[in-house]
Amino acid sequence: MSWFFRKKLDINKEIKKYEETENAVLIDVRRKEEYKTGYIMDAINVPLDEIERVVDIIKDKDTPVFAYCLGGVRSRMALEKMAKMGYTNLTNIGGTKDYKGKFNK
Repeated sequence: MSWFFRKKLDINKEIKKYEETENAVLIDVRRKEEYKTGYIMDAINVPLDEIERVVDIIKDKDTPVFAYCLGGVRSRMALEKMAKMGYTNLTNIGGTKDYKGKFNK
């Protein structure tokens, strides 16, 4: 429950960090149906319930990975699972509900 008390993430600031990070990967962990309604930049859709398949997409476990969902909870859960899988450079950027930028479809 400690995540409840964490500082609110600003996805708009975090997206700038993603853009400035060399070789970073942006993943959208929402359901496929949600992803199809619009996604941020070049985000790859890896739904939370399929996060184990990230090993087929991101081979280098030191790759900077930025993850988002709708509100920030699923992305946190996905990154916790990825950490257990050995990924080391993980950033939860929050949720699309607060995103002020452009969505791709």
